[in-house]
Amino acid sequence: MAALLVQIIFILILAGGSSLFFRYASRILRLLSLVVSLYIFNKDEKSAYKLTWIFLILMFPLFGGVLYVTLHSQFNSGRMKRLIENIRRAWRKFYALPGNVLPALREELPEYFLQARYLQDYVGFPVYEHTQTEYFPSGEAFFKQVVEELKKAERYVFLEFFILREGLMFNTILDILEKKAAAGLDVRIIYDDLGCFMSLPRNFRQILEARGIRSMVFNPFTPILSSLQNNRDHRKIITIDGKTAFTGGINLADEYINAYERFGHWKDCGIMLKGEAAWGLTLIFLEMWNLEQTGPQAAKDDCMRFYPWKDEKCGIPSEGYAQPYADSPMDDENVGEQVYLQIINNAREYVYINTPYLVVDENLLSALSLAAKSGVDVRIITPHRWDKKIVQITSQSYYRRLLNAGVKVYEYSKGFNHCKTFVCDDKIATVGTMNLDFRSLYLHFECGVALFNTPTVHAIKEDFLATIPISRQICLQDCARNTLARIVQDILRLFAPLM
Repeated sequence: MAALLVQIIFILILAGGSSLFFRYASRILRLLSLVVSLYIFNKDEKSAYKLTWIFLILMFPLFGGVLYVTLHSQFNSGRMKRLIENIRRAWRKFYALPGNVLPALREELPEYFLQARYLQDYVGFPVYEHTQTEYFPSGEAFFKQVVEELKKAERYVFLEFFILREGLMFNTILDILEKKAAAGLDVRIIYDDLGCFMSLPRNFRQILEARGIRSMVFNPFTPILSSLQNNRDHRKIITIDGKTAFTGGINLADEYINAYERFGHWKDCGIMLKGEAAWGLTLIFLEMWNLEQTGPQAAKDDCMRFYPWKDEKCGIPSEGYAQPYADSPMDDENVGEQVYLQIINNAREYVYINTPYLVVDENLLSALSLAAKSGVDVRIITPHRWDKKIVQITSQSYYRRLLNAGVKVYEYSKGFNHCKTFVCDDKIATVGTMNLDFRSLYLHFECGVALFNTPTVHAIKEDFLATIPISRQICLQDCARNTLARIVQDILRLFAPLM
């Protein structure tokens, strides 16, 4: 708070200073804004971000450049980038199990070989077989299975979530975790500080430690102007003994299982992995946990201690292929966006998409439009009742272009659709934590699972098609807006990258 107060006082002093002082200071600040604008223009960054920042600097030439420098020149941000890079480099080799599954996938699904190879060879997230997957079309079904699997834990339980909120769901799970910790299991929780800012007491970490549960608060919120505060841990991971893992859109709060109503019926989904692919999500968790550790040797020792098949092979029969992946805002690779783009670009018959937000850049807009214009059945389900009004208005501003291209857009009539799924041509799907918005795609830590020829691909498709009859199809007439509404939408779209 003190740092924020200093910045406000500086601005007030500058504005209230002598005319001569203000004249020279304003020239320096305008020059800084010009230099910053040139830097932004030539920066290797999304065009939407460049446009937004340059527009802001044009609107506020005195302080626009200072604001950008303040937000983007944080020492801690650079330190975190280096730390994550070192951990990622040290851990990458531990993801691969004996044998390379890529040749088998290439033989069976040649059209998706390049996508799988990108994730495995370039980003470092291998394809796994010997994995069974189960898709849950609701938070209630997900919660029931999570409770059953947690009770079976024998060695360790790791959880990583954006939101934890005390209530039926979280308290039930917490009681199981406390019993497991008392029985000698290694139980750990990572939660995002800003995501839990209004839902947990400030001493919650100490409460967990008193119950035998180790915890990590990701990126503690501080009231200063810093781009680092935008980088939140939006992942949802539960991993049990490295052999069973869960992910999806479901946080540990009662609205996700409709025990508490927010925005009507809450439609969500998740997936369970049993077998080799669960190890991938385990390592994604441990990488994040090791942000508080130092040195690759610590990461190596931790990894070998938790590996579940040291002296035996995984006995789970293969059901297609599963490829867990993660995305980090601390590098130049937008993994989640690339996964989505490759699915859209490879579509030949259909691509069905669930997303709670539809605030995307030109790349995704063009890919969706081109697929529909080429005869692919492209459908998107968004919520009818939204949790953020500004995001709703901004999302709806994209409808007209998509509809004109032939994309079918629906709004889930019963309430809030929080699912994040893609399914395509009965062969590939992905379930994860990434929304179709700038924050998920470029600012947050996210994760997901790509599924190739698994039974869950069909389950995801069936769930999507079952949601269509209880959703309202949007037509061009619904997008007709008066001039004032159009202006508001245009302004909000300009600032979409900052939402």
